[in-house]
Amino acid sequence: MSNTTKHDLIASVSKTTGLTQADTKIVVEELLETVAGILEHGQSIEIRGFGTFYTKLRKPRPARNPKTGDIVPLHKRVVPLFKYSNEMKKKITDSLLQNQSTPA
Repeated sequence: MSNTTKHDLIASVSKTTGLTQADTKIVVEELLETVAGILEHGQSIEIRGFGTFYTKLRKPRPARNPKTGDIVPLHKRVVPLFKYSNEMKKKITDSLLQNQSTPA
């Protein structure tokens, strides 16, 4: 199991759409910048059939350094999150289960 990089994503979209990789890179980077900008303003973005990107405020709490065992305070922070849609969950589950049942 390997990770897909941004370059891999650009190459795949370019191949599927027929756009050049240079044009596709501009589109992909602009999409990512737009999503980041929306999250920076504390808003969420919902892509039907895919999922929702949003932010959540995490309260301050004590944590423990696993190396030393010392208690370290974690300050209040905002974290970006993603919640997949039911359609995406079903598609992924069906695909992975089908691939597991297919003999190699």
